[in-house]
Amino acid sequence: MKINTISPQDNNYLQIISTIANPPKKFYFIGKLPEKRTPTVAIIGSRKPTAYGKEVTYQLAYDLARHGIIIVSGLALGVDGLAHRATIDAGGKTIAVMANGVDIIYPAAHMGLSRDILGHGGAIVSEYEPGVEARDFQFLDRNRIVSGLSDAIIVTEAAARSGTLSTVMHALEQGREVFVVPGNITSPLSAGCNNLIKQGAHPITCANDVIEIIAPSLLQTQSLLPLGSTPLESKIIGLLQSGIRDGEELQTLSEVNASEFSCAITMMEISSTIRALGGNQWTLKR
Repeated sequence: MKINTISPQDNNYLQIISTIANPPKKFYFIGKLPEKRTPTVAIIGSRKPTAYGKEVTYQLAYDLARHGIIIVSGLALGVDGLAHRATIDAGGKTIAVMANGVDIIYPAAHMGLSRDILGHGGAIVSEYEPGVEARDFQFLDRNRIVSGLSDAIIVTEAAARSGTLSTVMHALEQGREVFVVPGNITSPLSAGCNNLIKQGAHPITCANDVIEIIAPSLLQTQSLLPLGSTPLESKIIGLLQSGIRDGEELQTLSEVNASEFSCAITMMEISSTIRALGGNQWTLKR
């Protein structure tokens, strides 16, 4: 695709970057950038998230995107990729900020994801010229742009010494709101998050926690909870809403045989009422 060059001052959406330290004088990008300023949230976290980290990352990004919020991240493995993917699944727009030239997709494993970002109206941007390969210090520099383009950042899972925390420091210096998902106090991958909350970051348990601070006008009357097309589907939905995720436990509590349960689960997945988390774990798809 064509590589474009733009000055942040020439685009209403990008002008917010002028408020940060050492702002880029120009961006290289492929895809389509928003023309006007739209509420934007960066979602960041571990490159090797736990099942919990994966679930909360996907759900938060999905719900925010459904409200029209643009999601920014760094296209890295783990939380970044999940945030981009959830946004696409929700029909939203997402921007990937690279630590190298936009003609080099890094990591290569996200080549398909990058195509999907562009195919769904998003963009891939960088302050580095085409052909510049990624180097360690460039990732730290890139983080100031991830937060700088955003109205708020969300950390969904991070260890005590996670590189994610550099983005948090940039966000605080830039006056951005910082939201953090609380985690299991025994999990090393939640230590960074829990420490940030103790230091004053906003704890977050749902997308509305962010929206009511950065874009309260986007909040509308809560939609009705999903209804099943059969009594069994409604029962499964109720169990999922109570926090049960395991397929075997769901079947047992549904009081039906394996065949009936499997049929119901299949139909609910087809109708986008639920989605698989892997390992016979399920959740509602809102």
